Amino acid sequence: MRWFLEMGSRVGDNLRRSRSAETKRSAAGTPLGILAFETAKTMARLISLYESLADSEIGKLRKEVIRSEGVGYLNSKDEGFLLSLACAEKLENLDKIAATVTRLGQKCSDSGLTRFGLVYTDLKLGTIDLDQLEYASKEKDRLIAKMEKLISATSRLYAALEALSELEVSEQKMKLWKKNSSAMKTEHPGFDAFQQKIAYQRKQVHRLREASLWSKTFDKGAGLMARFVCVVYARLCSVFRPYISSLPHHFLPSKNTCHVGNSRSGPIPKTNKLALVRFHSQDSLLFSPEDSGSTSKSGVFQAARPTTVGGSGLAARYADVILLAARYLDPAVTISENARESLYQMLPENLKTLVRLKLRKSERAAAPERDGERLAEGWREAMRGILEWLAPMAHDTLKWKAESNIEAMKFEAKKSVLLMQTLHFSDREKVEAAIAELLVGLSYIYWYEDRRNCGDGDVDVHDSWSTCRRWSCDRIELR
Repeated sequence: MRWFLEMGSRVGDNLRRSRSAETKRSAAGTPLGILAFETAKTMARLISLYESLADSEIGKLRKEVIRSEGVGYLNSKDEGFLLSLACAEKLENLDKIAATVTRLGQKCSDSGLTRFGLVYTDLKLGTIDLDQLEYASKEKDRLIAKMEKLISATSRLYAALEALSELEVSEQKMKLWKKNSSAMKTEHPGFDAFQQKIAYQRKQVHRLREASLWSKTFDKGAGLMARFVCVVYARLCSVFRPYISSLPHHFLPSKNTCHVGNSRSGPIPKTNKLALVRFHSQDSLLFSPEDSGSTSKSGVFQAARPTTVGGSGLAARYADVILLAARYLDPAVTISENARESLYQMLPENLKTLVRLKLRKSERAAAPERDGERLAEGWREAMRGILEWLAPMAHDTLKWKAESNIEAMKFEAKKSVLLMQTLHFSDREKVEAAIAELLVGLSYIYWYEDRRNCGDGDVDVHDSWSTCRRWSCDRIELR
């Protein structure tokens, strides 16, 4: 890791390591062990982040995500602002990965890896030429292939250990049964076959431990990621520099903070300026934000204003309501009384009031009863139109929430969702107005279904209309 030694020397020779040579030699042979699983997940996140910076993915981000109807109407139409959000979130994700590599590096024997945190800080301070970080494509491909092979083996080891754990529980039960049945001189016919199965599983675990990160040293695990983290940082700067002029190139000036643009649509006022992409701190050598270990308190996450859905803490709840409305729009789905009550309880008080007002207003302007079928079908079309741009954002909101859960993170490099394409930065009033339209539409549709059913019997249709509408206005349960 001579490259890291040369780059890390810029932070000053006063930062000496305190470990003795004997301790270093010992650490060099220390396997990752149980930390293999965290290391594998971090590798997967790093590869995923790198792949998200490919030209094709950035093209999709600009042409499809940013220009989507929902993002433009609810969040912002300012491409510079949205790209700044995307850049800032990707940088924070890289900071979290770098924090893990730094922690692993503290247990390495290689002096370059023990100083990785300082090297990464130096990189973000702009004292390192980013052109040094360009890899030949074949070299990058080989490094990614190595990491993917280790991730795959570590993932299989995790699954094998879970299976072995279950078998060992069964083994204890069978041993207890055999002990109790020995007095009766009976023997379980499948006991020998089970012993062969568990013996085979233990061999599998042993083989996978040797092939996976479990048996690899801290130097090996951190070393594979360390330089690639810096390469990803250089790639991020290269990709977003055409849209964010303050991104570093070669050596940086003394100040380099990206101020995002203004929004003319969505919740960001024209006078708002958010310093989201922070590349260095003049006050500290720490490269990561204070909450770098937190997935829910990052700078980008906290940038949502109180007037947004995320700033009000309602993103996940509103996403659930929207997706439930989409599900209940299906003619084959029937809403039970309990389902109506549950949906009602999910609404905050101000949204309940808004739905009441819209229902009363709609009742006064209602069409004659003979037009009920046409009215219900009109609402279906209107709801489909709203859900066409609103439902994808609700899906992405729940997907982002699931992806931000470190414990639930999987051993795979996959496309990730950005906050800017979720409901997090959406204007709360606009989202609530759209949800209210969905609920009023469901109310009309289910009123028509109930009225049609009532009309088939002896119940007076007009009385049914009045009762259903009054009940809907009072309870807001989607009849």
